Order: sequence, then C-alpha cells, then structure tokens
Amino acid sequence: MPSNVEIKATVHDMQHLMQRAKELSESDGTVIRQQDTFFTVEKGRLKLRNFMDGKGQLIFYERPDMDGPKLSNYSISPTADPEGLTKVLTDALGMVGQVTKERKLFMVGQTRVHVDTVEGLGHFMELEVVMKEGQSMEEGVSIAHKLMEELGVRKEDLIEGAYMDLLLAKQKTQNGHK
Repeated sequence: MPSNVEIKATVHDMQHLMQRAKELSESDGTVIRQQDTFFTVEKGRLKLRNFMDGKGQLIFYERPDMDGPKLSNYSISPTADPEGLTKVLTDALGMVGQVTKERKLFMVGQTRVHVDTVEGLGHFMELEVVMKEGQSMEEGVSIAHKLMEELGVRKEDLIEGAYMDLLLAKQKTQNGHK
C-alpha cells in the first residue's frame, strides 16, 4: 500500500503562505475543486473525491488522528461516475458527511503542498510527503518539518484529524448551543 507523511495546519496569513509556496515550487500552483464524501466504515476512512468535472477517486486510508507528522497508508481507484458511486456507497454504507474545498496544489520535491479553502471552516495548509520505496518514516518527517519551517508554519497551528472531523465538531458545537 502506498504511504505518505502528512502535516495539516491552520493558516493565519494566506498571502504569505501562497507567496512562499510559489517560490519553493517555482510555479503558480494548480487549482483543484473537490467535494469529498465520507462513508461509514469499521476501520480507517473511505471517501469518494469528486473533482466536479465528471471524474473522481475512491480513496481508502488509515492514519492516526494526532497533530504533527503522521504516516498515512492509502489505496485509490479512479471513477468516471462519482455521483453514481456516491449514491451506491451512501445506500450501502451510510454517509458521514461532505467536505467541499478549493485546493491550490504546489509540488516541492516529493511533497505535495496543498493550500486549502474549506467551505464552512476556513484556510488550511496540508503537506503530503509522498514516500519513495525504501524511504523511512523519519526521512519523511524530516522533509515535512523542514518544509513547514520554510513555509512559516508554526507548531501551534498544527491540527489533527480530517476536515470532516473539524466540520462534525463544529456542527456538534453549534447544535449544542441552540
């Protein structure tokens, strides 16, 4: 199963982060619009990523919910019918919820730098160090830490879990205060 080392953080200065990402990747980045639908599963997470252009990916992944660098194992299958597959999986498994985001992707070496605007949550940055065969987790963590520093991301801005977890927690808080 392929793996990557991930770091996710809240972004306070979007302009600065975008400028640094452009400099480090020597590119303007690629805009990707996505809607992720999460399904009820016993272990790990199963989501269908709809690219809103008739294409999608079914993604299963397992990673610990903690802040800082974490190893994520995943498998991906492309689909040409994300809407139909979403309906089938919702009927079969039940839907946990959906996350809609606009993502700007920058490649820095073997790392995918995502600058995300998540509907209902705000701005975030995610690093995915795509591990090479035989590369240790420690190497991946080291790459992530170095890039985090170069992008100006502070340790106290790191978050744990997925955007879906943050949205569910926010809904729970809002519903609890009504």
